[in-house]
Amino acid sequence: MMLYPTTAEFAAGAALDLVIGDPAWLPHPVQAIGFLVHRLEELLRRIPFERVAGSILTVVVVTATFGSVAMTLRWGGFPVAVYWIFSCLAVRSLDQHAVRVIQALRAGDSGQARTLVGQMVGRDTGDMSEPDIIRAVFETVAENMSDGIVAPLFFLVLFGIPGMVTYKAINTMDSMMGYKNDRYIRFGWASARLDDVANYVPARLTAAFIVVAAAILRLRWRSAVATIVRDARSQPSPNAGYPEAALAGALGVRLGGLNYYFGRPVQKPFLGDPVDELRWNRFPDVRWLMYLVSAMSYALVGIWLHVR
Repeated sequence: MMLYPTTAEFAAGAALDLVIGDPAWLPHPVQAIGFLVHRLEELLRRIPFERVAGSILTVVVVTATFGSVAMTLRWGGFPVAVYWIFSCLAVRSLDQHAVRVIQALRAGDSGQARTLVGQMVGRDTGDMSEPDIIRAVFETVAENMSDGIVAPLFFLVLFGIPGMVTYKAINTMDSMMGYKNDRYIRFGWASARLDDVANYVPARLTAAFIVVAAAILRLRWRSAVATIVRDARSQPSPNAGYPEAALAGALGVRLGGLNYYFGRPVQKPFLGDPVDELRWNRFPDVRWLMYLVSAMSYALVGIWLHVR
């Protein structure tokens, strides 16, 4: 059983993501993972010890995902391998979501921009100002360079295609149960901690790739390095601050600050210095950085698959 793709399978999966993104008509594994998480939560909530119940859920989802994907690869061949790779990458869909928000801002439709950015972030968006909308887009693109590009490829290299899909399962569990509220502070503890561990190396790799991409684009790569060193560890998340700090430094803008979650204000430390204002016309630089990070990641994985 081949858990690792051929170079052709990897190239086809990556190309398919760039061409069609995540079409609504095609079943996505995150939907199945989300359904499994939801049903297991309903079942395991009967256990009085929430951390134990949440830990059992996490182990079951990780084991089931890895095992089921490995089984499909046994009989599925080329199209199944391509499907898994394609579905785990998010370059085109991330770009499409961000572009739609920026286009709404360019058209002067802040209401539509708030609605669209609400599909990208977990924070409250109803009263966002234009700079807050732009900041949300930039921060989300930076973080998802890791979650949607570098991290899945990192686990592809470590554990093959099943590892790649299992990372998406970990990420999905965190997005569903990683909240620090009464319902999930204990039940979601295991999935949140596992997500922190899984993203530790990819987040830092992503920051390094952003620095290299900034140097290629003749952006502020030295400032990106300085901002990573100074600000990346200041965030509540042990990982999200690294790509966000790199992006902030490369653009010469300040990210972070006040967000609202379920009506409650959360003040996050600032990342970077406000050399330039947060404006939608900086988005082309963000897109270039994202696509260069993707290209570097794909090239490295392709070379590794070719020589292994």
